[in-house]
Amino acid sequence: MRTTSRGLIAALALTPLLVGCFAPGDSDADAGTGSGGRLRVALAVPPVQALSPYSNDATVLSKLSVAEGLTALDKNGTAKPALAKSWKQNGDTTWTFELREAEFQDGTELTAQAVVNALDHAGAAKPKPRVLSDVSLTAKADDADTVTLTTKSPDPVLPLRLASPALAILSAKAYGKDGAVSPAGTGTGPFEITRLSGKTKAALDRFDGYWGGKAKAPGIDVSWIADGTARANALRGGEADIAEWIPTAQAKLLDGKTRHEVPSVRTDSLILNTGSGLFTDAGLRAAAREAVDGSALVDSVFGGYADAGQGLFGPAVSWAADQRVQVTGRTKPATAAEVKTASQDRTLRLATYTNRAELPEAATVLQQQLEKAGFTVKQDVREYTQMEGDLLARKYDALVFSRVTLLDTGDAVDYLASDFTSDGVYNIAGLKNPAVDKAIRAAAAERDTAGRQRKIMRAEAEILRTDAVVPLVHEQAVQGIAADVEGVILDPRERSLIDVDTHLK
Repeated sequence: MRTTSRGLIAALALTPLLVGCFAPGDSDADAGTGSGGRLRVALAVPPVQALSPYSNDATVLSKLSVAEGLTALDKNGTAKPALAKSWKQNGDTTWTFELREAEFQDGTELTAQAVVNALDHAGAAKPKPRVLSDVSLTAKADDADTVTLTTKSPDPVLPLRLASPALAILSAKAYGKDGAVSPAGTGTGPFEITRLSGKTKAALDRFDGYWGGKAKAPGIDVSWIADGTARANALRGGEADIAEWIPTAQAKLLDGKTRHEVPSVRTDSLILNTGSGLFTDAGLRAAAREAVDGSALVDSVFGGYADAGQGLFGPAVSWAADQRVQVTGRTKPATAAEVKTASQDRTLRLATYTNRAELPEAATVLQQQLEKAGFTVKQDVREYTQMEGDLLARKYDALVFSRVTLLDTGDAVDYLASDFTSDGVYNIAGLKNPAVDKAIRAAAAERDTAGRQRKIMRAEAEILRTDAVVPLVHEQAVQGIAADVEGVILDPRERSLIDVDTHLK
């Protein structure tokens, strides 16, 4: 049996401290000062569900190296060992993973049963994490260090799927009886959450028991700043060492040594609600698609830090352009008179959010384009956490939306399944189309990499044919990093930011 460097007594002693520090109502007055080599980080999107891995907060856990999955993604998007040191496929639907020796931040051991417990909770979560929207996963502990995972149907990219932040392995203490999940002191990463102050600040300390070695920084102090200009000002004013997602209007105002441009797999699109309201009419969707010109946003809104929308996947997805399938068979757009008649009875509710500074400006341009085509448009612009519930409930006709297309697994099929299949857990467009479902299933079943890519692009064409989504631009991310910081990860997938090597000089 493996031993751990921290015993049960230490774990029990830490438990009340961590629970108390994680309470959302804590004062943030002492959440960190950035002194003593601690990294000060300004993030854009405040927590939606107290950093639960089953929400959009999951990426914070990976960006700050709090929690890990069985696997991770290397810079080429290939699965590499993380908490699993090796794995093998035993059949079409069965895989075996051998665990490395590691411990959780509460002092308990990483065991096969702990992995089973974590994956069982992820599978039972409601709503289900996006990464599990197209797969049913069963985990079984073979012995203390071996886990067998079984899927109902073949899943050729299971090792990629397990790298998702939503499938982070947390200790048993993380999972409450009410379904809540707390990553405070329950991860395996080099940094441990010691305080979460509502939706504004968090403090993380170095976890010296990390299996991958001691982090160079003693801790991280996080501030969530939804306003992009304020994030840029925090970096310029010396109040932050790292500021993510610098608005393009602010990027050129930064010193060249602090501005870092990153090719991104992020696509900004106009999502049309096909499930209710104005855009259940395919002709009106087609008219909206015809009215919208994303190329007009490249310079006017994004200051050149973007490429005109080519499809769901942009230039940062290197294989997509050469395999793109021509979109045919689209519905004929409604005439100007038909649009005007429909708009007399129904105002087009156009939504977007403020966490990405360019989106409200883009929405204003799109409103003008849509109104020119005869639509009557009213905007709803709020901070993302205030509107996510309404988006998932499809209370808008259209949404200007920014999506990292390879975020969840590094595999495009997972994005397509969660966002566009009939039972997709992130299907904001409300799309229910048998041809789309069939095309995505075909891509999911394909094992050969080149064949999978071809089928992904066929699925893209099927989705675009419905006019449920209109690609606008493919962004280029700008990260702000102070000159005295080394080791920040510039990740096109936006899943990584700080690791054991990130530190102040």
